[in-house]
Amino acid sequence: MGGSVRDELLGLPVKDQDYVVVGATPEEMEYLGYRPVGKDFPVFLHPITQEQYALARTERKISRGYRGFEVFTSPHVSLQEDLARRDLTINSIAKDEAGSIIDPFGGVADLEAGILRHVSPAFAEDPVRILRAARFAARFGFRIAPETLTLMNEMVHNGEVDALVPERVWQELSKGLMENHPSRMFHVLRDCGALARILPEVDVLFGVPQPAHAHPEIDTGVHVMLAIDFAASKNFSLSTRFAVLTHDLGKGTTPPTEWPRHIGHEARSVTLTQNMCERIRIPRDCRDLAVLTARYHGDVHRALELKPSTIADMFQAVDAYRKPQRFDEFLQACASDFFGRPGFAIKPYPPTEHLKKALAAATSVDAGSIAFELQQKYIDSKTLPAMIHSKVREARVNKIKATLA
Repeated sequence: MGGSVRDELLGLPVKDQDYVVVGATPEEMEYLGYRPVGKDFPVFLHPITQEQYALARTERKISRGYRGFEVFTSPHVSLQEDLARRDLTINSIAKDEAGSIIDPFGGVADLEAGILRHVSPAFAEDPVRILRAARFAARFGFRIAPETLTLMNEMVHNGEVDALVPERVWQELSKGLMENHPSRMFHVLRDCGALARILPEVDVLFGVPQPAHAHPEIDTGVHVMLAIDFAASKNFSLSTRFAVLTHDLGKGTTPPTEWPRHIGHEARSVTLTQNMCERIRIPRDCRDLAVLTARYHGDVHRALELKPSTIADMFQAVDAYRKPQRFDEFLQACASDFFGRPGFAIKPYPPTEHLKKALAAATSVDAGSIAFELQQKYIDSKTLPAMIHSKVREARVNKIKATLA
């Protein structure tokens, strides 16, 4: 059913089989040994394979939002009725036990044509489907059917998209960010007007100019899209990709009279990123890396010009000594910012190795030994922590200076 048949037809790996049972009751399923696990509708696990089997069902919209549905199951619900409630035609294809394709809504033709088309007007009843359509565009590179895009626009204008809860927004956005071309998801959301409602901080970046000598693409929104696609091409983590998405949010608040320059945009990006993360309830690891990238990506780009003391202070601020893996992700996000411009993919990016080399040198300082030596001198306990911090910093700065000389 659904995604498993779709992926099989596309020649993609099928991760999970999805089965629909027609003509059965929950009691009959349990009698046969299937274990019920569904909360909102009857879903059962096969007693041996543990694969999911759902009873055929229909649903009716009773209130706003993606939770506002009443689900109806019965032995009399047909397979076509079940398929009719699916979001997109490519997800409403089934295969029977004999291997025959059941395709009442033209999903196979849309797969072949590379089109994402809604199954029925009921698409408009669930705002999550806007996010899912955009995510599938990022996954498959398919285009949205004109009539489906019109319907998505109507869902935005009538306020249905405003009923999305933060958890579902992040669930779909995070999946979309992990696709091979995440920019396609954001372009679809922008085309239907949903991006301005869901992520207004990102939407406003489109049309904001940047200095042409540093950004051949000029448009800030275009730059961010190029940067997240670069991060995806390198298989960077979700945290890194999200940090790339938010690193330049501050440019969206630069007064037009100051364009194309964006002095101080890093600090503004930090505040906007923090607010966005709180609103959508972004996981802490993604939030923390995004905030650090927003604040320090400009310093990383200038790494070869920075004093050893400034580098040491940046290491301390981003907690590079205790979280070296996150520091690697931080550098990946900054590199994605650099390479997310036309013609820059073939250019070298020295800051990465420069800072890794400096961090290795600074990490070689034995802070414990320095602390022990100071403790042996009976320094006033009130001033000891500050003294240890100062001496360790001094040693790290000297190591960095000697290594980079």
